[in-house]
Amino acid sequence: MKRIILIAGLLWTTHLAVAQDTTQVKKVSYPAGFSEQLNVVYTQVGDWDGKLDLYLPPVQGSPTPLVINIHGGGWNKGTKESQSGFSAFFKKGYAVANIEYRLTAKATAPAAVEDTRCALIYLINHAQQLHIDVNKIVIMGASAGGHLALMGGLLENDNSFDGKCKGTEKIKVAAIIDKYGITDVWDWGYGKLKTSKSATSWLGAKALDQEFAKTVSPVFQVKKTSPPVFIVHGDADPIVPYEQSVALKARLDELGVRNEFVTVKGGLHGKFQPADNSMVNAKIMEFLKGLGL
Repeated sequence: MKRIILIAGLLWTTHLAVAQDTTQVKKVSYPAGFSEQLNVVYTQVGDWDGKLDLYLPPVQGSPTPLVINIHGGGWNKGTKESQSGFSAFFKKGYAVANIEYRLTAKATAPAAVEDTRCALIYLINHAQQLHIDVNKIVIMGASAGGHLALMGGLLENDNSFDGKCKGTEKIKVAAIIDKYGITDVWDWGYGKLKTSKSATSWLGAKALDQEFAKTVSPVFQVKKTSPPVFIVHGDADPIVPYEQSVALKARLDELGVRNEFVTVKGGLHGKFQPADNSMVNAKIMEFLKGLGL
């Protein structure tokens, strides 16, 4: 069975735009010898083209690992062009796929989840052509991007949201790393700690359908077979409650799924101190090394 690593939000990309600021266009810098393929269409839905940008290292020897990046923005804003900060991956010889997905104004839930799955499936199906190691695919994002990466990995071989994007029978991730992602959409919209209009807007016509909200909430997708999960969250996050990650860890522990939860004391929504960023980066690498990745 092929293994894929899904990583939501490695923190050396701390200048990735967070949920409240994802509109700035940034030019991705990459080493000499790398090539870029911009606006590659990975899926089409009506008049909407799902696009991703690829940054590929020189073809040599074994297939290369791949980082898939998903921007945040409460599912209602943000672009792939707002993202950068991939130099650490480039130095390790990784390829990067930076994806976009349908925002709330274009399509409500579960559209963004469907697009995430389609992008993942597209990259697996084109792995040989792109010289990608399907055992070393990393997906990263933050906030809403973290939510989408969790959904993409925890769904495993559940094709409920795969739509027309078929072509691979087994999707088994090797690890997921989640950076302050939404884990319970209903709680984010109607909970005691936060009532987010982003959540209810994304749910759209199903805004009052709690059972549907569960189907697009990572905390309810955890199974005994789920891959190891690394979680990081600031305990002073004013946008996505810290308790969302606490609940995810509790569910992972309950089902015996290997996990690590790093709390950033005083950390806001993606606004961590430099020393905290360094600490988290080191722990991420230690986590992956412990998994033999």
